[in-house]
Amino acid sequence: MVATGDDHKVTPAELFFDLVFVYAITQVTALMAAAPSPARVVGAMVVLALLWWCWCCFAWLGNVVRADSGALFAVLVSVMAVVFIVSLAVPEVFADAPGGLPAPLLFVLCYAAVRALHLVSYWVSSPGDPALRVTLRRTALVSVLPPLVPLVAGATLASGRVQILLWLGAVLIDYAGIYVTGSSGWRVNSPGHFAERHGLIVIIALGESIVAMGVGVGEFPLTVAVLGASAAGLLLSAGLWRLYFRRLGEESEHKLGSLDGDDRTRFARDVYTFLHLPLVAGVVLCALGMKKVLQQVADTGHYGLAEPLHGVVAWSLTGGVGVYLLGAAAITWRTDGRPSVALLAGGVCCVAAGAAVTLVPALVALVLLALAVATAVALDGRGAARTEHAEASA
Repeated sequence: MVATGDDHKVTPAELFFDLVFVYAITQVTALMAAAPSPARVVGAMVVLALLWWCWCCFAWLGNVVRADSGALFAVLVSVMAVVFIVSLAVPEVFADAPGGLPAPLLFVLCYAAVRALHLVSYWVSSPGDPALRVTLRRTALVSVLPPLVPLVAGATLASGRVQILLWLGAVLIDYAGIYVTGSSGWRVNSPGHFAERHGLIVIIALGESIVAMGVGVGEFPLTVAVLGASAAGLLLSAGLWRLYFRRLGEESEHKLGSLDGDDRTRFARDVYTFLHLPLVAGVVLCALGMKKVLQQVADTGHYGLAEPLHGVVAWSLTGGVGVYLLGAAAITWRTDGRPSVALLAGGVCCVAAGAAVTLVPALVALVLLALAVATAVALDGRGAARTEHAEASA
């Protein structure tokens, strides 16, 4: 394995690796869309959290050893194969279809294989780093092995809400275990590479939201209403994109580069590993809402243009954006030490606006949401500019 330097950039091998997660995120949206309900949405977010952990493991590893070297590239291809199997199992993780292999157990076994490959690869890559090897042993004992108990129990002994609760407990144990193990031993060699990797996964999630809209109208004729809804959905995605790449991404990368040692590792863990998950989850939730809006607007045989969204789908449209904005506010708080009032207010309002979505036509709700996001992004940008000007003057 070839070590990286502080000028390391994202390699084509890592872009190739990300392709399998494009399909995985699409499957999570499909899992919710097949039978929308609060329990199914929570279950889908649990599945997304597990997939996110699989991706993060190798984002960290690819920052310390080159992903396009022989040994690690072979590992990446192996992980791609396993994650592809995981993605195929996603639609049946909470409702296993008769015949074939048991999808929930297959999902758990493949997840365990990814985590094992990650630890072994890290171990092989650091023969002269005793601090990292101590952390790897602690991670295996605290963060990897304990969650497997509720995961296996949920896959083999439970179903429905009980299975979701067991898997949610596994996720909480896993994520809490990372804090218990601490930051000693982990390394972030190249801040630019680390920030770029996470920017790419945000792009993947936003791209999936656009794909979801296209899938929603794939079987219906084009109409003026469909074109208008598509434009509104694209505007909404563009607002989320601009917030990340013109506000969050640049400031976070600059802050990461200004730190070193364990301070850099803790910041990378908090902002990228933990607080980027709400960004991706928010986009996936919003994608469900946008997909249903496009379906209702296009399917004039079953819905009228005045038909609103209903149930958890109505909440997912605004709630997904709210989760994204709250995650963005947390990132700015961790980065600058100051909360963004515009992002906090916008996030809370969007999360609470699910009931209001059921009172207006679906197309109108999507248009208003896109305009609201554009306004929140503009206000946050002006606030950040005023703060920078005041600091420069002082």
